[in-house]
Amino acid sequence: MFASASFARLRASHFVSVLLFLLRWLLICSLVGALAGTASAGFLVSLDWVTRWREAHPWVLALLPVAGLLIGLAYHHFGSRAVRGNNLILDEIHRPSQRLPLRMVPLVLGGTLTTHLFGGSAGREGTAVQMAAALADQLPRWLRLRPRDRRLLLIAGMSAGFASVFGTPLAGAVFGLEVFLLGSIRYDAVLPSFLAAVAADWVTRAWGVGHTHYPTLGELPLTPLLLGCTLLAGALFGLTARAFAALTHGIGRVFSRISYPPLRTVVGGVVVAGLLWVAGPLRFGGLGIPVIVEAFQHPLAPTDWAWKLALTALTLGCGFKGGEVTPLFFIGAALGSALAVVLPLPVALLAAMGFVGVFAGAANTPLACLLMGLELFGTNAGVYLALACVVAYLFSGHTGIYGAQVVGQAKHLRDGRQQGRPLDILP
Repeated sequence: MFASASFARLRASHFVSVLLFLLRWLLICSLVGALAGTASAGFLVSLDWVTRWREAHPWVLALLPVAGLLIGLAYHHFGSRAVRGNNLILDEIHRPSQRLPLRMVPLVLGGTLTTHLFGGSAGREGTAVQMAAALADQLPRWLRLRPRDRRLLLIAGMSAGFASVFGTPLAGAVFGLEVFLLGSIRYDAVLPSFLAAVAADWVTRAWGVGHTHYPTLGELPLTPLLLGCTLLAGALFGLTARAFAALTHGIGRVFSRISYPPLRTVVGGVVVAGLLWVAGPLRFGGLGIPVIVEAFQHPLAPTDWAWKLALTALTLGCGFKGGEVTPLFFIGAALGSALAVVLPLPVALLAAMGFVGVFAGAANTPLACLLMGLELFGTNAGVYLALACVVAYLFSGHTGIYGAQVVGQAKHLRDGRQQGRPLDILP
């Protein structure tokens, strides 16, 4: 009788603690979602405006070096720790030290809009993630949160930023859980991540901001030939992701030899502008979403993905601001589309596989990328999307676009000695 009563009290206590945890994080993540969703909505509207203005005035590309100077001066004089961008957020998750500077919000917002206004090849997720995490990190002092809650708050902020900028709450939630620790997921952050991602996506849509619509993939039978082609394509996507990360970091090291930081973006701006004039500023500048949509309709030229890879690596490597993810979508979709000429898979399926596969390999987030594929392209081709993401993740090795990402679980047994080390110090 006594044991039964004790067990009942224990169950009641557990229920109460879980309920309080849920309600507490529901309140916190509603605030995070409101901040992140509103910031992303304003950013997306502004980004759409500068993109349309640039496309209507292509001559502005000639001023890209001037834009580089402005961005370089802003970060040199006011950036401080904010210059590390997403890597600073990952550093604070792994080794908490001090609050993310609020100046990160206007700096990355202004830097990204300036980059896109003058034609640089960059993305947008880095901006949304940095804004959301920096805004979320201001809450502990107002809500009197415990230090141990700060990690969960930063992860939730990253999830909210990613979900709101792409309209993919499931992928955004898992992205925040996967991205900071390669090969592992922090399950105590599952609830905050999902709550913040859903809230931020809802707030962004409530502001009337929409997202790009992609075609829903049709059903395709599973045959040995098609599965074999999927594995081959996944390997190519992973190697492409590895090449992008290596080239971006390599260009960054080359430009770091210029002792005066603002001069790096000036020199880089000259080179990027010259290459864009040759390749086509309207096709390869900015996000490149029209080309991504085109990739689902017919096979693209086999050089499109290579141009975007080189231009984005150069733009970001020399110090311009933005993100890597949308250009990675471009690179993957264009490569997959081009492969339709030689592989017996539908062009739309190959484009979708490349869209999520290259990103999975470059960010080391295969589960988030699979969920993104299902949210954007439907569930009919889920097996093909899953294989593309997993194989690309394996073939990209211990490289990635986020140098502060720590190896939690090695991808291969022979690399087990690299566990616990950040990517940017690996050989």
